[in-house]
Parts: sequence; structure tokens; C-alpha cells
Amino acid sequence: MKSLRAQLAADPTIGAGNVLGTVIAHGADLQGPGLTFDTAVDHFPAEHPLTLGELDERVQARTAWLREHGIGRRDVVAIWATEAADIVLSFLALTRVGAIPALMNGKMAPAIAEEYIRRLRVTGVLADAEHREKLSEAPILAEPKDVGTGDPAEAPEHYRHHQDDPVVITHTSGTTGVPKAVLHTHTTLYAALKHLLTMPQAQGTDRILNALPIPHTATILMVNQVLGNRAEMLLLSSQDAPNVLRQIERWKPRGVYGFAVTWAGLAREDLSRHDLASVRMWFNTGDCAHEPHIRKLVAVGSRETVTRQGRTTVPGSHFIDGLGSSEMGHNGFHVTHTIDSQHYGRCIGKPYQFAEATVLDSRGEELPAGKPGLLGFRSPSVSPGYWNDSVNTYRFRLNGWFLTGDLVYRDETGHFFHLDRVPDAVAGFEGPQLYTSMSEERILAALPEVLDCTVIIVQEDGRFLTDVLLELSQDADPAADRSEPVRRAVGEEVAATIRRIAVIGEDDVPVTVTGKVRKVALRQERLDGVAAGAGVGR
Repeated sequence: MKSLRAQLAADPTIGAGNVLGTVIAHGADLQGPGLTFDTAVDHFPAEHPLTLGELDERVQARTAWLREHGIGRRDVVAIWATEAADIVLSFLALTRVGAIPALMNGKMAPAIAEEYIRRLRVTGVLADAEHREKLSEAPILAEPKDVGTGDPAEAPEHYRHHQDDPVVITHTSGTTGVPKAVLHTHTTLYAALKHLLTMPQAQGTDRILNALPIPHTATILMVNQVLGNRAEMLLLSSQDAPNVLRQIERWKPRGVYGFAVTWAGLAREDLSRHDLASVRMWFNTGDCAHEPHIRKLVAVGSRETVTRQGRTTVPGSHFIDGLGSSEMGHNGFHVTHTIDSQHYGRCIGKPYQFAEATVLDSRGEELPAGKPGLLGFRSPSVSPGYWNDSVNTYRFRLNGWFLTGDLVYRDETGHFFHLDRVPDAVAGFEGPQLYTSMSEERILAALPEVLDCTVIIVQEDGRFLTDVLLELSQDADPAADRSEPVRRAVGEEVAATIRRIAVIGEDDVPVTVTGKVRKVALRQERLDGVAAGAGVGR
């Protein structure tokens, strides 16, 4: 008899919109794991591990409420809330009636949120008490918790999804203003997971701490992955490093999933003072992570390995890095680090088996190994486009490839290396090659007292000028002259453009709702003559 994972992999009807119902239909134990949230769910207290049956019953209650209030097929319903339970349960219920949930990060500025909702052309908004007060024009349906008051016995039959049906809208980080609304279908957002079901389940994926931003595509992927794997998962409403550390010590996960900003936060802490022994694996998505942050994480925890004496547990965990985005639908690449790793230098590894990648010039021609260019990506997991925005949908397509907005190169072995985001670099196919992300990587690797850094390049009077902002450890001297080691680290081409090296505080750099540095805003500050911190080098 096939395992449940094999049955799911072979089921042609399963997709991102019906995983919960399909898992139950295939006979999964209703007393088995559902999901665990860090806040109360209806009459269940915070951190109560909902069984699969309890999770389904709570979703059915919300489904009944939605039908009673006229929400159904193709209705776009925005969800603006903070708590993980409000967002995830609303997503599961809305897809069950055939509606299209649009998930919004709770940190979005009210004016941007209002405009984003307007562009979606929503049927209504589910907003918690904090956020509904910030909306003046949006059509409020209810608070997400109110939706849980429906009668599960009155829930309608599960909507039958076609493979191309839209099932969720998430948004980009908004580094340049109003975020883009990324659409995913029943098929695209499950394509990678279906492939993973055919492979052995990785160690660390049986008990997961979800420290990903809850409204992000990555969390929806994780919800569907753990339901299919019949694994346990605690979803955190806040992803700040102290909260993540507390929950690792209390809940003892074997896998922790997050963004690069969370790893940077954890690396600021003295990890030797915390009990992180349970962790087998750290999984990063979004931007690739920095080497010094990874090295601090793989030094803790433990992992299983195979030796001549058989399977054994050794000190030090795995860190799975790569590159992903809402549009890609899943990490497109993967590379694994341990305490013995030497393959850093912003290596994002090779594409997953379900994906293809290449390096392109501006005309869409493929470039040879060693030549930097635009990252082109092709996969059944890629979003079909941006909701109500055909201009950007087609702008990011070139010669049959999706353009991720990243600059990369690949080596002769097929490994890809990330250089920068396109808007942040000065890197034409001819002329100067000035990369901010790679410069940050090199500075962090060369100066141990630097906890994090940000590099910005601006153009003034026909010249390129680079500002380097350093966040230092508490025991580092902020007045020390670090100009020479910084210049040596970044290389001659970038070093020749450095205008200022400044020491800053952790909160001095503007970030997006998902923690990405808003380099567009910082460049504008520099052009306006505003500098963060005190200059310590020229």
C-alpha cells in the first residue's frame, strides 16, 4: 500500500487550494498533527497543538461564515492582520469556498495598504482591530476572529479547483514603494511540494518552527508542506530574533525556517548561552544569507550523518541556503552548509530538479560560465503574473525566462553565485561592476567585529560614489579607522568609489515589512545630503 505522501504525489487534483481536505480524504488520522499557533484559536488556548480534525473543524466554521456573508468563487478578500492564526485560518477557509485571499503584511504603512487594496479591487477586507482603524475607505467585512463564529455543520462542500484557478495573492517586500501583488494558482504553488513528496523526507522537517513572515508565499508553502508530511509546526506571529530564540528553547523544534534578516538577528546573540540542541536544520528562503551568520548557526545544534559505523549524531546543524521569491513560488536553488563548509562567497547552489536557471544578457541571450548577468528562471512553480498589472507581468519576462531581478554568475560546475539585486548595483554588461550585496558579504567575512553592514552606491556629477554603513559588536571601538580593511575587502573597483564609511545603530537603516533594507530610500537620502551615523573613514 502506498504511503500517504506517495498518494498525495500521485493525486492529480491536489493543489495549494485543497491540501487540508485532500489529506483528510486520503485517510490521514484526524488525531494526528494539524497546526500550532502562538495565539488562541477560538476556544483553544495559545500553543494548543490543533489536531488535524480540530484544524479542519475550525476552518469549516470560517467557511460557513463566509458563505453566509456571500463570499464565494473569485471574490478577492484581503487579510490585514498580525496574528498567524488570523492569516492562515482565513487563507484555508477562503480557498475552500473558491475565493482568492490576498495576504497583507501587518507592518505595511496605512497609506500604502489603502492603495494596495484599491489596486486589488477587493470584494472586502478581513482586518483585525488594530488594522481596521487604519483603513478609511476599504470595504471591511469583519475581523478574522469573527469569521470563526460560524457553524461548522453549515459549511458548504469544498470548492473544486481547476489546476489554473487563482488561489492566493501575496506581495513583494515593497523596496520601491507600493508592493507588487503576486498571483499564484492551484498548481503553481504546489508544483515544488509535489516534487518533494517523491523524495525522502529531509531530517529536521518533522517538527518545524515557522519564523517566516506569515503573509508571505513561503508560509503558505510551509503550511501545505507540513500537512502533507504529517509533521508538526508552530507558527510565530513575530519573527524577531529574541522571540525566535525563546521559542526554540521552549518548543524544541528540529527545523527552523526563516528569512536572512532573522539569521542576522540570531547571529547578534551569544548563541552559546541558549539551548539550541534540538535544531537539526535551518532553512533560509528569500535573499541568500551571509557567511558569518550561517557559520554561527551551524556551530550549534546537531545533525545525523552516516559513517562506517552506521548512522550517528554529530555536533553542528545543517543550514540550507538558496534564493527564492514570491514570484518563484519556492526556493529555486539550494546549497547545504555545515561547520565544515568552505563553499561560500554568496553561492546559492544549483537549481532544484523541478527548475531551470540561466544567466542572460539584456537581449535574453545566455551567457557562458563566469560571465555576470541577469538571472533567468523557469519552473512550474513560477507565478503567472501580477494581479491587475500586466505591465510588470511582461516586463519581467525575457525570451521565455522569468527575470528574478538578481545579478548572478555560474561557475564551470553549474553552481550559481549571487552578486546583487539589479536596482542596487552598477553593473552594465560593459563598464564598472559595482555590487552592493557582494561587497557586504566580503566586509562581513573580513571584519569579525562587524555584525551587519549596508552598502549603497549613488551617482553624483557623473561619478559613482559608495557609502558603507557598519553595525558593530558591543565591544568594538566605533572610532577606530576601518577604511583600509574595508577597501581591501571590497576590491579595487568598489574601493575606488568609496566616499564614506560610517558606524550606525541597528535601527538606523530603513527596512521593508519583511526586513529587507530599503536601499532606494537610502540612496535618496545620500543624494539629499543626509548621512546616517558618523563618518569614520574616507
